[in-house]
Amino acid sequence: MDFSLNQEQEMFRNYVRKYLDDVGQTKVAREFTEGNTSSFQALYAGLAELGCASVNVSEENGGMGLGQLDLVPILEETGRALLPGLYLETNALAVPLLEKFGTEEQKAKYLSAIASGDHTFTVAWLEPNGNYKPSNVKLHGTLQDDVLTLNGVKSLVPDVELASSLLVLVRTSEGLGAEGISLVIVDCDDVSLHVEPQKNMDETRLLAEVTFNDVQVSSQQILGTIDHGWDVLQEGLLSFNAALCSSIVGSMEKIVETAVEYANIREQFNQPIGRFQAIKHRLVDMKMDLETARSLAYYANWAIESNADDKVEAVSSARLFATEAFIKVASQSIQIHGGIGFTEELDCHLYVKRARFYENYLGSTQQYYEQAAVALGW
Repeated sequence: MDFSLNQEQEMFRNYVRKYLDDVGQTKVAREFTEGNTSSFQALYAGLAELGCASVNVSEENGGMGLGQLDLVPILEETGRALLPGLYLETNALAVPLLEKFGTEEQKAKYLSAIASGDHTFTVAWLEPNGNYKPSNVKLHGTLQDDVLTLNGVKSLVPDVELASSLLVLVRTSEGLGAEGISLVIVDCDDVSLHVEPQKNMDETRLLAEVTFNDVQVSSQQILGTIDHGWDVLQEGLLSFNAALCSSIVGSMEKIVETAVEYANIREQFNQPIGRFQAIKHRLVDMKMDLETARSLAYYANWAIESNADDKVEAVSSARLFATEAFIKVASQSIQIHGGIGFTEELDCHLYVKRARFYENYLGSTQQYYEQAAVALGW
């Protein structure tokens, strides 16, 4: 089975890498942590011009009509550069959901805008002191005639100020289970939301608490059928997590390259530290983790694109390995760099923080272990 990238995909990767090299790779992420998001907006517009935003949008809605594997080279390159923003949430979650579950009106409204780079989505899932389980979805939605009125609070919502729309999990029927939850699209420009910034370890992602106080949206904004939004979201998370793994692979690849380069130029006892067995072994372990994560990520994306029977276990396994390996490799890189690895002059700390952010992003590690075990029939 060959699920490696083809020549066209590798060529497109080169275009994206050259563009990100020209803007300074992690330079935009560093500016983002200082509150300057204008350079990111310009960068995102440039990526959209290259076609990154339209890759997996259907042709009838202004996109290229390509598949999940065609996102991989983009995700690996944006992962190398620690790209801030909502590319993952928009193209790897919202687009597949809209394509599969969206009404014709929703597709016409959102997909062409996403393809042109003018529309992004974020996810409002967690609530204060809650977790990712359905019993913790308590933001209440009351449907009367054609109007859905939302009341409640969502926390740790990523990059709200960059988002055009929110995918909001809403409890539209009484109960604590997955039944009775709807997935609702809320357009930021059409409603009044109270947004309170929250602290985050990874400063390249801006988190906020969002309060919905009698926010009214049309019932036409429900994605999929009412009361069955949980299942819709779980379907989208398969595409999202496969894409997340590719982004992580890009970050790990950059970490390994940087660590090897440093081990070859940093000298101790009149020789590069890379000649010492302890450093060699550490670098080999990092490379092994990288290539294992890459193989699992490629297979997960192939399984999604092919709708393979084992796609749930493939994606769950890839996500679990990639998130854990990302933390390990980023931490090892700091150890190899020694004291300078702890300073803000190098990018080492940025990758560690991103790794910790992804560890439990849109689902906890325990949940994905349980999902993998169930999918494998254990």
